[in-house]
Amino acid sequence: MSVKNILIVGVGGQGTLLASKIMGKVYLGRGYDVKVSEVHGMSQRGGSVVTYVRYGEKVWSSVIEKGEADVIISFEQLESARWLEYLRPDGVLVSSTQKLDPATVIMGKAEYPEKVLERIEKLGVKVISLAADELAEEAGNARSANIVLLGAFAKTQDIPKEVWKEAVAATVPKKTLETNLKAFELGYNN
Repeated sequence: MSVKNILIVGVGGQGTLLASKIMGKVYLGRGYDVKVSEVHGMSQRGGSVVTYVRYGEKVWSSVIEKGEADVIISFEQLESARWLEYLRPDGVLVSSTQKLDPATVIMGKAEYPEKVLERIEKLGVKVISLAADELAEEAGNARSANIVLLGAFAKTQDIPKEVWKEAVAATVPKKTLETNLKAFELGYNN
């Protein structure tokens, strides 16, 4: 099996690292060699955060180069555009429709671009978009948008849903388990 590359992108505090941890457990449990690399950037100040997840028979490096990502999971629309050059021509973008204003927009030095995901789709990219933040609220906690997106991604994989749910259950705090499992289901079924 060739190595598969997944890029998880978002803004600090959105739970990209938890999503990559769950993903790593799933692929390790299926017998794959897995490498996960976290790049924090200015995550503590709401800056861009990216996590590389690579799995396959043997993975030598944790780094994903431009044009190599099979899938990008984006927790925010503008992050989808920011990291798009890492996606393979036949890759898939799984993105939240959520918009979080970057510092330049907050300071009035720029405007948030219009129709980001629609413009990406017009480039010929396969886009799976969902209102992860709204679905997370429906599940009972806005902070579980990462698990909603994980559910949407899991549906694209050839791994049974129960395997993903077991990894979620083994990773999230017990007090949030019910909410996170509901969030996963909402993402998976959307």
